[in-house]
Amino acid sequence: MSSRILGVSALVLVALAVSAAWTPSCLGQVAAGVAIDAEGVLRTKMFADPGGRLLQERTNAARASLDQKLLRPSPMRKISITRLEKAIADRGGIVTDEMRYLAGLQRAKYVFCYPESGDIVVAGPAEGWVTNPAGRVVGINSGRPVVQLEDLVVALRAFPPKGKGTPLIGCSIDPTAEGLAAMQQFLQNIGSYATPGHTQFIVNGLRSNLGLQTVRIDGVHPNTRFARILVEADYRMKLIGIGLEQPPVRLVSYVDRANPAQVSRNAMQRWFFTPDYESVRVADDRLAMELVGDGVKLVGEDELVTDEGQRFAAGRSNKASAAFVGSFTQKYPQLAERSPVYAELRNLIDLAVTAAFIQEEDLYGKTRWSMPLLGNEAKFAVERYTAPRQVETAVNAIWKGNRLMTPVGGGVSIEAARALREAQPDEKGEVARLRKQTPVHLAEGQWWWD
Repeated sequence: MSSRILGVSALVLVALAVSAAWTPSCLGQVAAGVAIDAEGVLRTKMFADPGGRLLQERTNAARASLDQKLLRPSPMRKISITRLEKAIADRGGIVTDEMRYLAGLQRAKYVFCYPESGDIVVAGPAEGWVTNPAGRVVGINSGRPVVQLEDLVVALRAFPPKGKGTPLIGCSIDPTAEGLAAMQQFLQNIGSYATPGHTQFIVNGLRSNLGLQTVRIDGVHPNTRFARILVEADYRMKLIGIGLEQPPVRLVSYVDRANPAQVSRNAMQRWFFTPDYESVRVADDRLAMELVGDGVKLVGEDELVTDEGQRFAAGRSNKASAAFVGSFTQKYPQLAERSPVYAELRNLIDLAVTAAFIQEEDLYGKTRWSMPLLGNEAKFAVERYTAPRQVETAVNAIWKGNRLMTPVGGGVSIEAARALREAQPDEKGEVARLRKQTPVHLAEGQWWWD
């Protein structure tokens, strides 16, 4: 996000990476995620489930319909993605829910390679699943989102059997130069004449002058579910930062921390989700990898905005911004437990690092797997969503001292290969041992086991 300060009597905070202002605290109202219209404009979507009755009905139906083996929580469910692809091919490319939701896998914690049998295995905790009223597929007991096959496919295509891997996966939601220039002119025009009675005028003026913000998707196709989750996690984080969404855990927002007097004129704070690049442990034989910890950080970066709307590095930091991103990172595990979109973002980062490891260590070659079905969009379509292209500006106005601040910008930045370069050694041999203790002796057509 970015910050602009003027000598007026209001502190006005502007989130350029979010849709219209909303508060999910009303009785029976929950943030469902996002809706993207035919023009690619992204907005927050709401739903009502008073008393949780709809979720309970769906949970009861899921318990009655799912296989008991899938329902049973497992600390370590193994998915052979090479055998899964063959099972899908044997069905003519048609997937079951069991395949679509990877047998209820909730995190890709491990990758094991078995060259002798041609298996690449992804493993982690799992349980039965239900589609909640928000449309998210989550664990029946934990409420954590499951890892979805289409997201795994998007990650694998970013690091295919042949060709170079994608250097950067992510998104950025930013104002246009024209919008920033119009905002600067508007702020100069109102100058020191603003009073508390002008609050709504300022809010409306900032929103209209900044206009729609541009969404950029990097490294993956924008018409995928993967891309939508990146964007949603980014702007929901910014809603929390500027005080327009109440977080489900105790977290002091940037708004509450900010002291306008300590922020330079024309300063911008931008917030980015990145992987925790020290969260990877690789076995000495390079046939096994473990993802350690929670794997996600929120980091900040400072810029300045010229009157023409151009941006450049500021060369100084903002204490309130640094404190907010540090606190958000520290609380990320609790946020992911309570707000599924952050758990889904963590899953996407896990999958990107998993796919980068598969390519980097040439597990494709070692298992003689060319991904003939999953790597082909014509045979297995995942690019089937409306791409997020723009979001509306949201503004939160709070009286605090005698200056005007306008925070703006940020995104998600995943350099999956970097995580491998900074991987920790498997000093005690635990990851290698776990691979050896996970033999692949499966029946014909079987592709997962506990």
